[in-house]
Amino acid sequence: MSTSTTPPALGYIGLGNMGAPMAARLVDWPGGLTVFDVRTEAMTPLAEAGATLADGVADVAAAQVISVTVLDDAQVRDVVGVLAAQAQPGTVIAIHSTIAEGTAAELAAELAPRDIHVIDAPVSGGAGAAQQGELATMVGAERAVYERVKPVFARWASLVIHAGEPGAGTRMKLARNMLTFTGYAAACEAMALAESAGLKLSALARVVRHTDALTGGPGAIMFRNSTDPLDPDDPMYGPLSHTRGLGEKDLSLALALAERTGVALPLAGVALQRLGIGLGVAEPTEVGDDDG
Repeated sequence: MSTSTTPPALGYIGLGNMGAPMAARLVDWPGGLTVFDVRTEAMTPLAEAGATLADGVADVAAAQVISVTVLDDAQVRDVVGVLAAQAQPGTVIAIHSTIAEGTAAELAAELAPRDIHVIDAPVSGGAGAAQQGELATMVGAERAVYERVKPVFARWASLVIHAGEPGAGTRMKLARNMLTFTGYAAACEAMALAESAGLKLSALARVVRHTDALTGGPGAIMFRNSTDPLDPDDPMYGPLSHTRGLGEKDLSLALALAERTGVALPLAGVALQRLGIGLGVAEPTEVGDDDG
């Protein structure tokens, strides 16, 4: 087993669009890297770069930190089951796949008595970020285990976040992805509105990409530590009230245009109703009271 001064031996299972570039950034790891994928052609470039090829999942179990990037929960459970049958106490099995929020916690509890640490560390940023080592990873692990794996993950992630206990990384990834895909749905509404108003979608897209790069998109308002309503004396109350005013004005104008052009914008309607509440600056009567 590795010590505090000896780099752990690494293993990587699943060399698809994300796993391959992530593993590629580990081939020169001082403790060595063993890789496996059911497709031999996926392993070949890593072998040429210096990784050791395994004949099967069980052959990766000798590594002390093992990354798993497979398709779904069923494959995760299969791989972890095979690894657990061979792994030594102290082994860390890191699940990078996006899975159900309870899977990692269940596997972690099951293997904890054997001192095998199952953690979840899903990633965000896409294959391009993986190739550049610029991913974000959200790690669900005991703090001591997180500190062990952080130097490994920092090879392919420029942001390594300790989300909490096993399972917390997946919960954070689901929240992040919910924002992404809800944003995509809102973008589709924006395109429908623009098209109905006789605008070029390509021009709108250029404006959106340009301004999101300047303003930060939805992340620009994510500075609160709680979703509870803000006290009017809170320093954030004024700026977020200003944001609410601008947002409600612009949403109302967009919905008026949509009505004129005959386009349905359900997300925009919900945004108009919920913006003040979500920002924490709605008046008490807007969020309901016991006398209503």
